[in-house]
Parts: sequence; C-alpha cells; structure tokens
Amino acid sequence: MSATKEFTMQDVAEHNTSKDIYMVVHDKVYDCTKFLDEHPGGEEVMLDVAGQDATEAFEDVGHSDEAREVLDGLLVGELKRLPGEEGPKRQIANSNQGSGKDPTGSILTSYALVVAVGFAAYMGYNYLQKQNEAQGSA
Repeated sequence: MSATKEFTMQDVAEHNTSKDIYMVVHDKVYDCTKFLDEHPGGEEVMLDVAGQDATEAFEDVGHSDEAREVLDGLLVGELKRLPGEEGPKRQIANSNQGSGKDPTGSILTSYALVVAVGFAAYMGYNYLQKQNEAQGSA
C-alpha cells in the first residue's frame, strides 16, 4: 500500500491546460485529463476550474452518484493546505436558505391551521349537541 501523494495549491495550479488538468474537490486532488473529452457538460466547464479548488462548482451542479464514482477513479492525491490558505466556502445546510421565505411564516401557518381545526371541531360539537337536543324534545 503506497502513501497518499500530497499536493499544494501551487502544485495543482501548474496543471491547468486541456492536456494536463488537475482540480481539487473536497481537499482531494484529481487528474481529469483523460476524462476531459467525456465530461457531459463539455470541456470548457472543466477548463474554467482547471488548477483550482472546484469544490463549490462541483457541488453547485449536483452531480450524480455515478459522477462521484468517476471522480473517485481520477484521484491522484490529497491537498495539503498551507497556513493562511482558505478552503472552499462551506454552505450551511438550511431548508429555508435561498428560498426567500421567513421561517416565522411557516410557524404562523402551522398555528393558523391548528386554530382552524380547533374551531371546526368546536362548531361540529355544537352542531351535534343541538341535533341531540332537537331529537330529545321531539
């Protein structure tokens, strides 16, 4: 078993042409040269992130499990970040992120639904009580 090769961002940046293309996804380094012609999105998409950290671009597209398996086959090493180098911007998962909705709106909607159901139950109960009284006096 061989040790994993480590690359710096400077090392990766040197591989930025269509004949030699490396990119970083989640701090792993991939040699995508042989896959360039096969990429469904076209080679231009990959050349835009050649020699760079492509994590955000990769995740924004929402690649399939099959695409992730192909990527695993292109792995050549891991990224060694130097002090002061930033990683990719990490997005915090939030169901309301980017939706433009205020989370309190859904709470108010739920509250209104509970009140409406309660009111309907109250009205139904009163209706049945009046029906029973009408039958009892007849």
